[in-house]
Amino acid sequence: MKKILAIAAFAVLSMGCLMAQNTFRGTITYSVTSTGETAFQVPEQMATAEIKVYDDKVLTSSMVFTNSPMINSVLVDGHKQFMCWDLSMIFMYLSQNDVELDYKGSSKILAKTEMSQQDIDSLTIPCTEGMYIEYVDGETKTIAGVTAKKAIIHVFGEEGDDHPVVIWYSDEMGPDVNLLFNGIKGIGLEYSTDLGEGRQLTLTATEVKKGKVKEVDMLLPSGYETISDEDFKALFTQIQEEMQYLQEE
Repeated sequence: MKKILAIAAFAVLSMGCLMAQNTFRGTITYSVTSTGETAFQVPEQMATAEIKVYDDKVLTSSMVFTNSPMINSVLVDGHKQFMCWDLSMIFMYLSQNDVELDYKGSSKILAKTEMSQQDIDSLTIPCTEGMYIEYVDGETKTIAGVTAKKAIIHVFGEEGDDHPVVIWYSDEMGPDVNLLFNGIKGIGLEYSTDLGEGRQLTLTATEVKKGKVKEVDMLLPSGYETISDEDFKALFTQIQEEMQYLQEE
């Protein structure tokens, strides 16, 4: 009898976990505008952005999210993030300057990051270095027809000074930890990025379109070589050192 009750309890808990998973599938479009004290012209390729969402997967190729012209696509899959890097121009430049890298693989690299449970647990623990997320109860606003909740991402500088970023998010879409939005729950719908010198970029969701996204649409492009996180960091460190040396010559 105890065994039957235990099995029943496990089944209920399992159903609860399944029900808790977000099942939104669709496309979210953003406008990117210049804000802050110093206005500037937002480049055309960054003026709009788009992400595709399939349950707890999020895929984007928009530069405002990839943060680099060398990253072609970013996929968040649960607590994992995959970045498609194309370093062919850098490899060519270094080769032309007689620089030989320790890494001998392809210039098209698939870099993987995975959040550990310790990293996930630390996201909401207040601190004075690094960052943490404060979820604000009771404050909401409607963005692109979706009720968004308020959170504050506290980001600390080298001297321990706080640079808070307000982000409006929906925890009814996307993964429970979204690396595309610094670990926020679900999907960020509005927030600003400080570029320094009084300049900011503000991303605001303008359309949340349900449907027309299938699991096959979340596949990353082919032709990228997967390497370990350690090897990727070592490669990037060497590239930075060689680039700095060439610039000082």
